Amino acid sequence: MNNGRGRASTLLATSLGFAVVQLDVSVVNVAIKPIGAALGGGVSSLQWVVSAYTLAFAALILTAGALGDRAGAKRVFIAGFMVFTTASAACGLAPSMGALIGSRVVQGIGAAVLGGSSLALLNHTYPEPAERARAVGLWAAGASAALAGGPLIGGLLTSTLGWRSIFFINAPIGLLGILLTARWADDTPHARDGGVDVAGQLAGVLALTALAGAMIEGGSRGFGDSWVLGGFALAIWAGGAFVLIEARGTRPMLPLTLFRSTTFSLASAIGLLINISFYGLIFVLSLFFQREQHLSSLQTGLAFAPMTAAIMAANLFAGRLARRLGSGRLIACGALLMAAGCGALLGAGAQSSYISLLAQLLAIGLGLGLIVPAMTSSLLGSVERSRSGVASGTLNSARQTGSVIGVALFGSLIAGDGQLVSGLHLALMISVGLLIAVGALSFGVGERTAAPAEPG
Repeated sequence: MNNGRGRASTLLATSLGFAVVQLDVSVVNVAIKPIGAALGGGVSSLQWVVSAYTLAFAALILTAGALGDRAGAKRVFIAGFMVFTTASAACGLAPSMGALIGSRVVQGIGAAVLGGSSLALLNHTYPEPAERARAVGLWAAGASAALAGGPLIGGLLTSTLGWRSIFFINAPIGLLGILLTARWADDTPHARDGGVDVAGQLAGVLALTALAGAMIEGGSRGFGDSWVLGGFALAIWAGGAFVLIEARGTRPMLPLTLFRSTTFSLASAIGLLINISFYGLIFVLSLFFQREQHLSSLQTGLAFAPMTAAIMAANLFAGRLARRLGSGRLIACGALLMAAGCGALLGAGAQSSYISLLAQLLAIGLGLGLIVPAMTSSLLGSVERSRSGVASGTLNSARQTGSVIGVALFGSLIAGDGQLVSGLHLALMISVGLLIAVGALSFGVGERTAAPAEPG
C-alpha cells in the first residue's frame, strides 16, 4: 500500500518500533536508584538491569535482520512488537532483581526483532535516495528523542507512578504499532539465501556475554581476578570463533562480504564507538546527578531534557546539512561537538551548579543528533536493497554492542566506594579519545560504495 497515507503510516509504525527500543535503553537509568532500593543489589546488579537488555539486543539483532530478509520484514516486525510488549509487562511485574534481569533479556530479544526489521521496512517503503534520507531523518529523530528523552520520561513516571510504570507504558505503544503495521505496511522482498546461522549465533552470544560479564564483575572483583580474566579470554576465543564461522559458513548471519564496502565498515565502527561513549556516560551521569548532587528521579530526568531537545533539533536538520557538507564531514562536526562537550565536563564535581553543565550537555546532544542520521543513511546506501535487513541489523548490533561495553566499562570505573566523581572524569577522558577516533574515521565515509556488496 505504497501511497502517501500508507507511507506515512509505515513511517510512524517503524518510528514507534525503534523509538520504544531506544526508550527502554535509557528510561531505566533514572530509575536504577529506586529499583535498587526496592529489589536490592549494588552497582553490578544495576549494570545488569541495563546491560541484560542491550546484550540480548546486540547479540540477536543480526539473526533478526536475516529473518526479516527471509520471512518478510512486516511479519517479523509485528512478532517483535508482540514479544517486546509482553516482556515489558513482565518487567513491570517482576518480584525480584533476578526476575527483572531475566525479563529484560526477553525484552531485549523483542527489541532485536523490532530493530532488525524496522529499518528494512522503511528502506523498502522509501526506495528513492532523497526521500529515504528525509524518512531516515524523521525515524532517527523519533528514536533519538526516545533515547535522550528516556531519562525525562523515566523521571516523570518514577516520581508519579513508581518505577514499574516505566515498563507498563510500552503496552499502548506496542498495540498502536502492531495495528499500523498490519493495516498499512507493504512486505519486503524475500531473500532466498537468508537463514538462521545457529553456530554463529551461539558464538556471538557467548562472546558478548563473556565480555560484558568480565567488565561488570571487574569493577567489583578487580580486573586481576581469575574469573574476570577467564571471562575476557572466553570473549576473545568466542569472538574469533564467530569470525571463522561467518567466513566459512554457507548461510552466515553476517556476510563478511558486506565489509568490502569502506562506507559500510566505517559506519559500523562509528556506531560502535559512539554508543560506547554516549550510553556509558548516560549511565554514569544518572548516578552522578542522583548520588553526588542528590537530585530526585524527576529532577535527573529534567536535567537531561535540554540534551533531548538538542538531539531532536539536530536530527531534523541533519539531512539538509549532509547534502551540503557530505556525510563524512557532518559526522566529523558532530564528533567534534561531542568531544568538546565531554572535555568541558571534566571540571564537574559534587558542588557544580547545573547551569555550569548545561552548555556541555547541549553540545553532546547536538553532536549525536548530527551523527546518527548521516551514519545510518550512508550505511544503507552502501548495500543492495535486498540486504537492507542484514545491513541495518549490523549497524544496530554494532551500536548496541557499544552500549553494552559502555555501561560495563564506565560502570566499572565507579563501582568502588567514593569513586563516582573520579570515575566520571576518567569516563569523560575515554570518551574524548573515542570521539577523536570517530572524527578520523568519518572522512572515509562516502555516500556510495565503490562496488556493491555481493550476496553471501
